[in-house]
Amino acid sequence: MQYQTTPVISMSWDRLISDKRLGMEECHNSRPHIRSDFRRDYDRLIFSSPFRRLQNKTQVFPLPGSIFVHNRLTHSLEVSSVGRSMANEAALLLDVPGGAGEALRHIGDIVATACLSHDLGNPPFGHSGEKTIATFFTEGPGLALRTQLSVQQWADVANFEGNANSFRLLTHQFQGRREGGLAMTYSTLAATVKYPYPSTLAGDKGKFGFFASEEDTYRKVAAELGIGQNADGSWWRHPLVYLMEAADDICYQIMDIEDAHRLRILPTSQVRELFLGFFRPDEQARMERGMLYLTDPNEQVGYLRSNVIGTLVSGCATVFADCQDEILRGAFKGSLINSLPSLLADAYRECSDIAYRVIYVAPEVVDVEIAGNRIINYLMSNLVEAVMHPERNFSRLLLSQVPRQYDMTGPDTYSRLQGVLDHISGMTDVYALDLFRKLNGHSLPAV
Repeated sequence: MQYQTTPVISMSWDRLISDKRLGMEECHNSRPHIRSDFRRDYDRLIFSSPFRRLQNKTQVFPLPGSIFVHNRLTHSLEVSSVGRSMANEAALLLDVPGGAGEALRHIGDIVATACLSHDLGNPPFGHSGEKTIATFFTEGPGLALRTQLSVQQWADVANFEGNANSFRLLTHQFQGRREGGLAMTYSTLAATVKYPYPSTLAGDKGKFGFFASEEDTYRKVAAELGIGQNADGSWWRHPLVYLMEAADDICYQIMDIEDAHRLRILPTSQVRELFLGFFRPDEQARMERGMLYLTDPNEQVGYLRSNVIGTLVSGCATVFADCQDEILRGAFKGSLINSLPSLLADAYRECSDIAYRVIYVAPEVVDVEIAGNRIINYLMSNLVEAVMHPERNFSRLLLSQVPRQYDMTGPDTYSRLQGVLDHISGMTDVYALDLFRKLNGHSLPAV
């Protein structure tokens, strides 16, 4: 179904900020409430099961441990906090008259909710979980199913993407649930889609924003909000995506450095140098004086981290406001982080280089990836075998234990595989490990 028939020259804030809810369009009422509909989105997500499950999903380092490090839940909460601050600061800098300017007062809530939801679709065991699922199809037993899928369906599974899966979690009508999924506002939904194009346009990076099963939903949202489309079929980003993305970039990069320091992967002297690199010499001197009041190295690093995040938030908000026209015309390239002044951009790049050279190859990180790879591959093999041959005895037993909301009996291979992916991507690290042990006979109920 085609929802957009006229080309968009420039997006406009008065259309981009819409409180219409997916699946509840006929009930739409724009009268003011004590809580705005965008604030309701935020509250609804906080109380949702997919969000709660993030507390037992790995961010980078193993869970649990004697030293507290971030999991997906704490990461998402911090991204949301940073995103709200950045959006509110950007709203003050934007020069938008009339009703559209009034609508901008809601962007803090919209971005905060988009930040909460940005990792909802990620499977257990960190980012390597996505790669494990994808390679199950490109290198493992799933390769045999390629001929049973369309080009786009194969691209969906062979490039399995947590971002696309987040959009599915927010919008798909799972069994026993209402139409429209979580029934979020159109603006919140659009602000979550970092890569607004299907998997067939994923390219070498394998990034995309929605599965074939949700493409029509995204088209509907984009048409309602007046989001432009490129000649290759991809859409422009909703402007607030840039703020959500920047908040995520800031938090995972800076907080991964702090976590690595707590775990003694990086020494205090190196982290101090990295974080002080974001500031001019006079600012560095001020911070050095501030650290004289702190004797705990973790507190010193925490003090510097808070200053780094503050300056990055202000820098990204300024870039967003300065580039507003380009963003609304779909002409802005890259990210807000990459468009920062050279001092900030270079310091951020140095943190990123250290993370890839030292943190992400640390033994404790790789150990999680190895274990997660083995667990997810095993679960994928058993569940895919079960949905493709449900008549077998073991298949019947295994499928009887799948939560009722996941449809494992779809009419075709693609829908059955999606049921498997819904189930596995929704698992926590602990649940996946426990199921792995049970299927291997290493864990039995008490007799």
